[in-house]
Amino acid sequence: MSSPTFGLNPAQLEAVHYVKGPCLVLAGAGSGKTRVITQKIARLIEVGLEPKRIAAITFTNKAASEMRERARKLIGKDAKDVMICTFHALGVRIMRQDGHVLGLKPQFSILDADDVVSILKDCGGTTDANTARQWQWAISAWKNSGLNSSQAEAIAKTENERVTARIMGRYEERLAAYQSVDFDDLIGLPLKLLADFPEVRERWQAAMGHVLVDEYQDTNATQYEVLKHLVGERARFTAVGDDDQSIYGWRGATLDNLKRLPQDFPQLKVIKLEQNYRSTSAILRAANNVIEPNPKLYPKTLFSELGEGEPVRVMDADNEEHEADRVVARIQSLRAGTATTAGGVQYRDYREFAILYRANHMAKPFEKALRRAQIPYKVSGGQSFFDRAEIKDLCAWFRLWVNNDDDPAFLRAVTSPKRGIGHQTLASLGTLASQYKLSLFEALFSNSLSSRLSARAVGSLHEFGRFMNDLEYRAKRTHGAEEAKAFLLQWLKDIGYEKHLYDGEDNEKVAAARWTNVLEFCDWMAGRCGGTIDDAAGVNVASETKSLLEVAQTISLLSTLNEREEDPNVVTLSTLHAAKGLEWPHVMLVGVNEGLLPFKMDEDNKESIDAEIHAEGQLTRLQEERRLMYVGITRAQRSLAVSWTKRRKKGRETIAALPSRFIAEMALDKTTIKEDPREKLRALRAEFALKAAAASVVQKD
Repeated sequence: MSSPTFGLNPAQLEAVHYVKGPCLVLAGAGSGKTRVITQKIARLIEVGLEPKRIAAITFTNKAASEMRERARKLIGKDAKDVMICTFHALGVRIMRQDGHVLGLKPQFSILDADDVVSILKDCGGTTDANTARQWQWAISAWKNSGLNSSQAEAIAKTENERVTARIMGRYEERLAAYQSVDFDDLIGLPLKLLADFPEVRERWQAAMGHVLVDEYQDTNATQYEVLKHLVGERARFTAVGDDDQSIYGWRGATLDNLKRLPQDFPQLKVIKLEQNYRSTSAILRAANNVIEPNPKLYPKTLFSELGEGEPVRVMDADNEEHEADRVVARIQSLRAGTATTAGGVQYRDYREFAILYRANHMAKPFEKALRRAQIPYKVSGGQSFFDRAEIKDLCAWFRLWVNNDDDPAFLRAVTSPKRGIGHQTLASLGTLASQYKLSLFEALFSNSLSSRLSARAVGSLHEFGRFMNDLEYRAKRTHGAEEAKAFLLQWLKDIGYEKHLYDGEDNEKVAAARWTNVLEFCDWMAGRCGGTIDDAAGVNVASETKSLLEVAQTISLLSTLNEREEDPNVVTLSTLHAAKGLEWPHVMLVGVNEGLLPFKMDEDNKESIDAEIHAEGQLTRLQEERRLMYVGITRAQRSLAVSWTKRRKKGRETIAALPSRFIAEMALDKTTIKEDPREKLRALRAEFALKAAAASVVQKD
């Protein structure tokens, strides 16, 4: 094992060595928080804590994956026993082990957003997906606040809220019947287990010697309660976060969790990490100035020893297209102005550049300008692999193997591919299932079925049921990568899935791409059976061989395929929310206009709510938008350009636009450089032309 304290600054050392009680590490942007967490894991092991009694919890599979990889390099083989996972993965572990106390079988299903919308449409008697999504968001907010349907109805202020709460009650009944949970339940139900059942709580507290929570500022009220119940009175935990980077209020994250820590744990030790290892002083000064107006729970000021660096640039543009052209010209000029060598010009890689914006719709003009300039790019946060229809089809089959009561999975699997079982047959099956309170799969084998359906329809349903039972039986006995791969390929052949894809697409190339996705997914599934990929975070580490059925149980929790390849050499386009946690040498922060960043501060419905509440809500939103600007600025390592437009499109109109108040708050003043990158690019081209001409003359001589 490497020395767990090598190369740490005094504040980092203090955070790593404090292992006796509750600790809050306020880690400013770029201050080395992940390093502190992994070094602290090593330190805990060094002082005698068993690796299996250490839990490090974060928010995304990718973050868990990176942390596990770093821990493996630092600690060695002990890292595989440390529980490094997301909050949701921890929730799944608790529920698989103890969910039976709540009447949940270990093979419960985890529903995705599409399944939830489908069930809510049914519960609310609507065919409108947008209405169902509104219910979904309201129900999610209530669940994240720790409320069930009856509690939500009790606090409902409007008739619309009361209707939504009643729909939530029906939704809860469906989930119980389907032996299924949604993503919010992966936090809410573990909290219920820990809060209401002392024997469950004591067992998990005994198992948790020390809990580390990354991105603590992103926790919601329910997650905080889960943490409190996990650590108990011994309170051996380390919360690592930054109140200046709390940008997820819209999905339930609350800074109240930072305020509550010293109240709930009076012995809390607070350590600030203020040295930034990412950005130059010029960039950090702009960041510190922007965040300064926000109220501070724990004041801190980032500093850097990387030197002053390039001044922050501010670029104005006539409109979005002009802005995109200017940004592309800046990328080209920065690439061309890197260095000259004996062999000519050495260009910066495209992967060193990022264009960041407030909302997804703002990417379009930049994509067009990059394509015109033949510059390769990727749009971060594109469609998840698991969101593709073909992958959802296959996952529905896996979910049904794991949990026969999963009705949404049944409906998808029985119709993908179609197998002569029509909507009328399924409607009759649904009526029977509702009447006798059975799942669709159970109803399929009911003695009453033959009185409702034709012999042919009953035969088709029975054939599907027997086939599914056989697949489940065989998947349980299929172990290792080779067996799993052979099983999956034969299964796809048996159900005619490749033909199903080609029949469903007019474009053969699209069908071929979808079939390639299917084969890639099967390879990936087989790899997990072979024990080459860890279950919690998707990291390539050695682990025990699993059955295909065991692997299928974890599938709903994963949001993306974990690709271990290096980032491609392309410019990144990303929203500010998706860029959090990432960094680039050169960042262009675009569309920094009032109404975009901060986002539409003046468009709330002031008449429907109390003026004081409205003003308070506006102020809270403005503070979160300011934190978002701060996050954008601190993604930059070497250079930062901030761009705004004088006019913007609004629907079919073009309207006058103002620079964001945040540009003034950056207080750049004398250090600001206003530039037209095209002029710089023209000057560089002229310089290269002169050099080329001079070289040509030398060769002739």
